[in-house]
Amino acid sequence: MRLLTKLAWRNLWRNRRRTLITISAIVFATLLSLVMRGIQLGTYDQNISWALNLFSGYIQLQNPEFKDNPSLHRSFFFTKEMRQELENDDRVRGFAPRVYGDGLISFKQNSLGAALFGIDPAVERNVTRMADKINAGRMIASAKAYEIVLGRTLLKNLNADVGDTVVILSQGYDGALGNMKYRIVGSVRTGMQDFDRAAVFMGIDNLQQLVTMHGRVSVVAIALHDLHDIDDVSEDLNARLDTSKVSVLPWEEVMPDMKQGIELDNYSGMLMLAILIVIVAFGILNTVLMSVTERFREFGILLSIGMPQRQLVTLVLIETVYMLLIGIIIGNILALGINMYLEANPITLTGDYAAMTEEYGWLPVMPSIVLPSSMFNTSIAILSISLLAALYPLYRVFTLEPLKGIRYT
Repeated sequence: MRLLTKLAWRNLWRNRRRTLITISAIVFATLLSLVMRGIQLGTYDQNISWALNLFSGYIQLQNPEFKDNPSLHRSFFFTKEMRQELENDDRVRGFAPRVYGDGLISFKQNSLGAALFGIDPAVERNVTRMADKINAGRMIASAKAYEIVLGRTLLKNLNADVGDTVVILSQGYDGALGNMKYRIVGSVRTGMQDFDRAAVFMGIDNLQQLVTMHGRVSVVAIALHDLHDIDDVSEDLNARLDTSKVSVLPWEEVMPDMKQGIELDNYSGMLMLAILIVIVAFGILNTVLMSVTERFREFGILLSIGMPQRQLVTLVLIETVYMLLIGIIIGNILALGINMYLEANPITLTGDYAAMTEEYGWLPVMPSIVLPSSMFNTSIAILSISLLAALYPLYRVFTLEPLKGIRYT
């Protein structure tokens, strides 16, 4: 075996130009695959983190039926035991009970439908960055203040301004209609059209009073220190909490549209990688086939003097593996450097493309990420498919007859 590895290494450099061209193709494919994948996964991580930190939270506690029927009657009591479970978990950065409702907001002659979000600004700071999205005025002062913050588009459509007083009408938990006056203290611009068009943020105590919830909450949004702890924390909370009263939902179940959009984009990216790997595999097939065909006469002589057919096939296989390993290792090293650079210096989109990206609720920045699992999986995929492509040339060597090999021209 040691002799075969030496022979394979020397044979590799008998046609130096062809070997270098083939290795360059493998390096390019590995490099391009890993950089594309790094940017794709890095962009996903950033946008997911941005969206979760904006308002939804990484995980939510909900009534088991709230997801399918988000009404006031699908609320629950956020008990002391639930609060202690969250406070005792070091992976939890913060949590915020909320009340969600629907209503009608009126200013002078204008009345529009509104999505009501009852929050406590003191605890929301540990969970979301909604306060950073204020574009006029300020955030509500407390959970009890008779103040509201409107989505930027809603404020514009009402023809109202910061400092005006509006009336909100809503149906309560008990079925009765309630209305109250609130002063607009600010407007928020999130970049998400639905939010900016309908959102009304108000104190959670005030909204509970308006819709007669009496201590009940719609959801508890939970933020974590690390995005990658979501599955573990969800699993642990599901095991510790009474799931007949409350469900633990990771962000994928809270925002299925976003998850589906990312999955669709991810599949298209993986398809591009697969096409790239297949192209490289055909290059390997062509190189190995040319190499063995040119050496049929040499192989015929080796077979005629007694070299076993299997050793000859092993020799060609080792040559192929050498080329693949050299190309993959160099490609990984180069890709690691580029991905680390792009992680520290993300690509920033500008102009119309940046505006279009923001319109769809994504950040106009494309960072990369270095994931050992991604490097390992891509390398194994290139190695496996390329070896699969080399089976035909190896078969030709395995079935070569000594006399036909010597006479081959």
